[in-house]
Amino acid sequence: MNIQIFGVKGSQATRAAERFFKERGVKFHLVDLKQKPMAPGEIKRFIDRFGLDGLLDKEGKAYVDAGLKYLKVTDSEMLGLIEREAKLLRLPLVRSSKLLSVGQDEQAWKAMLAGP
Repeated sequence: MNIQIFGVKGSQATRAAERFFKERGVKFHLVDLKQKPMAPGEIKRFIDRFGLDGLLDKEGKAYVDAGLKYLKVTDSEMLGLIEREAKLLRLPLVRSSKLLSVGQDEQAWKAMLAGP
């Protein structure tokens, strides 16, 4: 089983995902988005599944502080902002093969463990 968690160390939601998989003895790979931004192809995979709006944490401090509630930005501009500030996303983003989840979603994580 190949689980990837895209998140930010120190984030409560990212820690919850790490804890969920650790408690079940499942190895995972954590990609700290502060250290390494997501590859464009990886972000596209999540956007294709959830849409760009589905990935954004519109209630989060980073989104509000950036003034994005009031600014009109294109999708390509938003992708650039996401690359620079991962906290704009509803973290963690978790991938297991073709199964994806956004945010703290234990139901989706259990489905990943159950397999296809």
